[in-house]
Amino acid sequence: MRTGGVLNIFGKLLILISLCLLTPIPFSLYFQDGMTPTFFLSAGIGALLGLLFVALFAPEKDLGYRDGFAVVVFSWLGLAFLGALPYYLGGQMPLFVDCFFESMSGFTTTGSTVLSQVEILPKSLLFWRSMTHWVGGMGIIVLSLAILPLLGVGGMQLFQAEMPGPTKDRLAPRIQDTARILWGVYFFLTAILTVLLLVGGMSFFDAICHSFATLATGGFSTHSASVAYFDSVYIETVIIIFMFLAGINFTLHHSGLKGNPAAYWRNEEFRFYLSLCTGAILFIVAVNSYHQVYATFGQTLRTAAFQVVAIITTTGFGTADFEQWPPALKILLVSLMFVGGCAGSTSGGIKMVRILLFFKFARLQLKTLVHPRSVGTLKFGKVKVPPEVMVAILGFLALHIGFFLLASLAITALGVDIITGTTAVITTLNNVGPGLNMVGPAQNFGALPPLAKAILSFCMLAGRLELYTVAVLLTPDFWQMARKPVWRWQTARTSAPYRF
Repeated sequence: MRTGGVLNIFGKLLILISLCLLTPIPFSLYFQDGMTPTFFLSAGIGALLGLLFVALFAPEKDLGYRDGFAVVVFSWLGLAFLGALPYYLGGQMPLFVDCFFESMSGFTTTGSTVLSQVEILPKSLLFWRSMTHWVGGMGIIVLSLAILPLLGVGGMQLFQAEMPGPTKDRLAPRIQDTARILWGVYFFLTAILTVLLLVGGMSFFDAICHSFATLATGGFSTHSASVAYFDSVYIETVIIIFMFLAGINFTLHHSGLKGNPAAYWRNEEFRFYLSLCTGAILFIVAVNSYHQVYATFGQTLRTAAFQVVAIITTTGFGTADFEQWPPALKILLVSLMFVGGCAGSTSGGIKMVRILLFFKFARLQLKTLVHPRSVGTLKFGKVKVPPEVMVAILGFLALHIGFFLLASLAITALGVDIITGTTAVITTLNNVGPGLNMVGPAQNFGALPPLAKAILSFCMLAGRLELYTVAVLLTPDFWQMARKPVWRWQTARTSAPYRF
């Protein structure tokens, strides 16, 4: 690992994050909530730290994959740290671990919260809380590639380390152009959703905050009751549609906007995603109707559709307390938390393509047992899946189980009950939001021990970066190959040109 080059880029990203911290200031001035000095101070701290790293460490020409892993993990940790400063410096949360948890939950688009009453926060801080979703949804690294040509060196390594999902589709020859296209689609859908929510009667502030949270599949709301606060069939329907869209590979949206809507149906992962959502909704409607949980069929269908799409896309918005649903449905929803949306979407979870290929692989193994001499071929769509891809998927699933077991052991060892502890790990590791029991949809994470919140914050980071990126940095071999950083003054002594 080229330590100096990594830390130089880390400094530049801190400066970028500091600029993002200035965006809530217009809301602070408009609502006169007194948070303007706090955001200026937070941005100033971030900018100074970033300039310090840039001033101390010289840039390097070539970035390898190991460097990409380090930049991404350090950047997300720095992102969460700086994002926590407005909560802490503004005096909204006395414990920094709570501030860090809320910030990490925002940037990783998890949506878990330690707050019992969201409305008590200043408006500008609520906007910042939602904006952390929007920035983290497409990824701060992709944002950097889109607007900072100075990160063009090694850009593909950063893109591959950060983008969610097992596949990364290039839409343009240059990675910066790909990032701009993805952000363009993201911005366009956010703008459309904001307008539709305004039509539904939301204020501009609520509309923009819920648009950020929906397209990022985050789940932070400006109200403690979440989307249920509005009690509007129109608003819920619009958010269901856009949560579903946010769970689709954004390269398909680009194709659709370019006049090729048939690309959706031709994609096998999309068809699996649509089928799974539909099947889960119908099952919940059937069970809740049988147990007469709701008075009308319309209410049963409405809550089932919203909660299935919110959970499977890992958005985590709520219109119903599914903790009160029959046990079979709680098992189903917890299972859907593992699945997540499509690869290349803003969703968390294992991803549809991995689940689909795993089922195909299992079916192929069963066929081989019945017909030992047969030669089976594993295909995704019309493309043959190379053995190394399947090995990587099986390795990811094993790693996911390992993270889940270790984190669950750690949380329950702190005295948290087994249902709360395991579902808290599931929901944070898959970036969903609500769990069960103490962390259920009508509860929050505030009552958990501080160490548990720190562990769950790590789970959010690991889940957002698809486990491998974080796991690589935990191996001794990674750090044994790290080079000593090249300092600025060492670069000057060798007469190398000074670069920012």
